[in-house]
Amino acid sequence: MKGKKTVRAARLRRHERVRERVVGTPQRPRLCVFRSLKHIYAQIIDDQAGRTLVAASDLETDIRAPTDGKKRARSKKDIRPETAQGKAKKDIRPETAEGKAKKDVAGLVGGLLARRALERGIKMVVFDRGGYRFHGRVKALAEAARETGLEF
Repeated sequence: MKGKKTVRAARLRRHERVRERVVGTPQRPRLCVFRSLKHIYAQIIDDQAGRTLVAASDLETDIRAPTDGKKRARSKKDIRPETAQGKAKKDIRPETAEGKAKKDVAGLVGGLLARRALERGIKMVVFDRGGYRFHGRVKALAEAARETGLEF
């Protein structure tokens, strides 16, 4: 009996095809992206040495809003701001716990990764989209890294 094909397995097959052509060297390491449903991670890898040079994710304190460990009590006004007529207005934008859309958070991760790479002297990279389509969060991360100074 054949095994069931999953979305994850299809992404991994696409990633393997991309990795046949995209290789990180010491002069031009590979910027690899992984996204889950909630978070996004990126790292710059030297494949010849087999080590990660720089990494960033949206779980880091540089990107997350600083908290004191307690959850803030929320009132109904925080959840649904009232309009001038007094009716509650539904907020339809997808947001993270920090109050930003996931696409905006991906841009912050890309900028942070690029700043860290430039501090280590890495200016040129090859982009590995990890089997994901180049749109949405992956594209936002790549554009932010380019704007901050990385070349690819």
